[in-house]
Amino acid sequence: MPQSRKIIIDTDPGQDDAVAILLALGSAELEIVGMTAVAGNVPLRLTEKNARKICELAGRPDIKVYAGAIRPLARELVTAEEVHGETGLNGPQLPEPTMELQDKYAVDFIVETLMKEERGTITLCALGPLTNIALALIREPMIAPRIKEIVLMGGGFFEGGNVTPTAEFNIYVDPHAADVVFKSGIPIVMMPLDVTHKALTTAKRTQAYRKLGTRVGTATAEMLEFFERFDEEKYGTDGGPLHDPCVIAYLLKPELFRGRNCNVVVETASELTMGMTVIDWWGVTKRPNNAMVMRDIDDDALFALLLERLGRL
Repeated sequence: MPQSRKIIIDTDPGQDDAVAILLALGSAELEIVGMTAVAGNVPLRLTEKNARKICELAGRPDIKVYAGAIRPLARELVTAEEVHGETGLNGPQLPEPTMELQDKYAVDFIVETLMKEERGTITLCALGPLTNIALALIREPMIAPRIKEIVLMGGGFFEGGNVTPTAEFNIYVDPHAADVVFKSGIPIVMMPLDVTHKALTTAKRTQAYRKLGTRVGTATAEMLEFFERFDEEKYGTDGGPLHDPCVIAYLLKPELFRGRNCNVVVETASELTMGMTVIDWWGVTKRPNNAMVMRDIDDDALFALLLERLGRL
């Protein structure tokens, strides 16, 4: 059996974060070295708790969860309770977690792990604002060449934004952190709204999780039924975009996605377009490429993968 891929999941759960975490926990190809929580969809006190709730739902209280940044680098925190509910995981009734939150600060954990592990063996999976990762890079720049790659959900270009006309939520919450990450020289794979808006839950797909007849399946269906109501009303679609699982799915089956290497710059000056990811899709600026930007997805294969892996839990 091939060696499992070591990952750190940086997250702000969020129902779609939760499904991404469950996908990783159901995939033997991935070894979760640790999970770091960041403020985003809801405040940090809830995101770190939600990460532990999901680990326990999956029967994996052995996963180490660390709390990180309580706010963005330079701006006030913006949250999204109107989408995710006041807990961030509205829908199922999940019990309070009993597994302990680790004492170590998430940024310290990221730095120490990357300096300790063999160079090029750790992938960072960023499901929320990039504050923790930027803080780690600022604290210890020597970690940058040690990271295998960063696979992140964030940004948009052809689809515009989902929290402002030009900005996607994760990047908008902390554009300065995103700017640090995109300028780091680390290999980046970017899952923008242009690809995640093609991964719609749909009523049929959501019902398939319920039919698994497991705690995980039922909880996933309940999470998605709550989560999708906002986007169904907003976009007029059957179901809502399932953003964050695209990050984990890429590690398992990269052939599900298509994109191209581009230059990506994050807007940090203009309030009108704050957090916009300016993607040079056509190569008109001659700026060097710094990210593989995905645009297309085999959405049927993605949901088949999700169903199969969550069925293992």
